[in-house]
Amino acid sequence: MAKGDKFYFENFAESTALSKKAANYLVECLENYDASNIEQMLTEMHQIEHSADIKKHEMAEALAKAFVTPVDREDLDMLSHQLDDVIDIIEEILQKFYIYDIKTIDPHSVDFAKNIVISCEILCEIMSEFENFKKSKNIHSLIIKLNDVEEECDKLYLSSMRELTRNSTDVLTTVSWRKIYESFESCADACEHVSECVGSVIMKNT
Repeated sequence: MAKGDKFYFENFAESTALSKKAANYLVECLENYDASNIEQMLTEMHQIEHSADIKKHEMAEALAKAFVTPVDREDLDMLSHQLDDVIDIIEEILQKFYIYDIKTIDPHSVDFAKNIVISCEILCEIMSEFENFKKSKNIHSLIIKLNDVEEECDKLYLSSMRELTRNSTDVLTTVSWRKIYESFESCADACEHVSECVGSVIMKNT
């Protein structure tokens, strides 16, 4: 692989590390939740998201200038945007706690956030293997592993929504948490989309 090609894979690895950082920060916020401190939480989360935006812009600039890329330019661009989607949705989850003025944490939300951390950790492993995907013995199993975590998130989403519907006596609370859990589910899906995109790139180039 050409020396200049390393930029693309390093950019993906750095972007994924920022997603993991955001997911860990989300867990920290929820485990130590203080509604009076939500604006500060949002500020810190946005700083992480902004760093990820810079990585996306750097990728776009590199692709615009590149004559030859290690895999299709369109695939690199798509993967960059999908990685950015992950951290955007993590930020969106925290924003909804602010929007809906959440005062008390539903314990299921912490479980869901921890699953997002696991998904991001697996994405970090995938990206560490991606540069040498033709020789990697682990990348396919990692993609399957992330799919398994997404399925666990599906189960958690269903059980959380059912419990919410059965036990909540306040309409606003029900609607608020439903929107939050929909964002958690979207985030799990976004992580899976990244791994699926990597799998597609591997299939096209081997």
